[in-house]
Amino acid sequence: MKLHLIWLVLVLTATQTFSQKRNFTRQDTLRGSITPERKWWDLTYYDLNIKVDTTNKTINGKNTVYYSVLQSYDVMQIDLQPPMQLQKAIQNGKSLEIKREGNAHFIKLTDKQEVGTVKSIELQFGGVPKVAVRPPWDGGITWNRDNRGLPFIASTCQGIGASVWWPCKDHLYDEADSMLISVNVPANLTNVSNGRLRNVDKLKDGTKTFHWFVSNPISNYVVNINIGDYVHFGEKYAGEKGELDLDYYVIRDNLKRAKKQFTEVPRMLKAFEHWFGPYPFYEDSYKLVEAPYLGMEHQSSVTYGNDYQNGYRGTDLSDTGWGMKFDFIIIHESGHEWFANSITYKDQADMWIHESFTNYSENLFLEYYYGKEAGADYVIGTRKRIMNDRPIIGIYNVNYSGSGDMYYKGGNMLHTLRQVLNDDARWREILRGINKEFYHKTVTSQEIEDYMSKQIGRPLNSFFDQYLRTTKIPVLEYAIKDKQLSVRWSNVVHNFDMPVKVFVGDKQLWLHPTTGWSSVPIAGNIKTITLDRNFYVSSLKCY
Repeated sequence: MKLHLIWLVLVLTATQTFSQKRNFTRQDTLRGSITPERKWWDLTYYDLNIKVDTTNKTINGKNTVYYSVLQSYDVMQIDLQPPMQLQKAIQNGKSLEIKREGNAHFIKLTDKQEVGTVKSIELQFGGVPKVAVRPPWDGGITWNRDNRGLPFIASTCQGIGASVWWPCKDHLYDEADSMLISVNVPANLTNVSNGRLRNVDKLKDGTKTFHWFVSNPISNYVVNINIGDYVHFGEKYAGEKGELDLDYYVIRDNLKRAKKQFTEVPRMLKAFEHWFGPYPFYEDSYKLVEAPYLGMEHQSSVTYGNDYQNGYRGTDLSDTGWGMKFDFIIIHESGHEWFANSITYKDQADMWIHESFTNYSENLFLEYYYGKEAGADYVIGTRKRIMNDRPIIGIYNVNYSGSGDMYYKGGNMLHTLRQVLNDDARWREILRGINKEFYHKTVTSQEIEDYMSKQIGRPLNSFFDQYLRTTKIPVLEYAIKDKQLSVRWSNVVHNFDMPVKVFVGDKQLWLHPTTGWSSVPIAGNIKTITLDRNFYVSSLKCY
């Protein structure tokens, strides 16, 4: 038969199932899997105490790790990446043997590790940490200076891992239940980290030590240091769980601009608490901290470097105009407080849980303030950035994330799923329910998929397989003959059966295609149909 293509979304040539091939090493496995040397102990608390030498660009100190014994075992894996050095491991006053294998350090314990007991081990370390060449995408430490020539320093380590600058159990499945972060810096500088400032020690050597306490579970990669000539201002926000402290730390010369731009924060909180439920870290406050790079989702210490302007570095990622209605970094990185910092993926392969939901939060922010069509315009406008180069879900147990399509395609996938549900009130309940069900938990993609299937009331296995595990865009094939509209899905996974809304003339029609042909009657002399733009699919007319 003769085929006529009607592409309503950008369809790239690479739309077949992508085989993710890469030569992984034992180091990838040691970094990305729950090894026997990790599995037997449950991380409970970190006491990280470091000195940052801003002249020699070194970090030295100790991290005391508290843990609960789940299984009797005598070897512990601790991760620290060179050129940083793990100098000593001490338990109950005894210096322990350390065997290093790349980034992994295997510590031979001499004390009996009895199931149910809580123990601690002191890790002494130091060195010149890796420099972040292109933060936040490239991890390490950024050693910059502000306009007055004063040090302006920050950490970033998503993907590469926190072990790039401090020793830890560097796997996302296990979080510290709470944490103390103590950072010693020159007296003319301030360090800002996660949680609340407990106290500041002024030392005789002309330095200060800032002690920050985190009372909520926290992932290694969102632990941060921010060092600079900071000035502080703040306000209170009346939120769903009561009064929330909002604290802002900015470089001294930017105070005036910050006071104007950061009025976005209460607006963000109002919209996101509406959609997702209460801000997840009332106990630790919300902080927005200026950084010498674009920004990142550090828990209760969100970093900001968008030059006090709307858009993404002053541009609209959707090319619709709506992207200039908000400061991208404030909205996106704060959205991660719900999806990344409260709900955290267990394996890097499931990074979409962080990025797809947070990308989608940009759309919801716009909808809250400017209406449903504004939000739809924005998320649909970002489709041109979708590459369909490889699946959104990566490879498990080797610290390997999927395609960057987890942002724009992931956001459009969720927008499409909302259309499938076709109940906006219920959709909001589901988003809030996810944040309640998985509050402060580490999760798998399958857990999120199963929860949404149950709440929406239909199996979504093929839906998620289609959008997360292949690069295929669903194609609605249709033919019209004798006032019968025949349809089926092609370019899809087995048993794909997503309902879709189309327009036949000026009338709206819900179709329920499968991979086999089915027909419905239509009235009038109709030759073509139009897909509802809110579905991330394409159509193909068959003559």
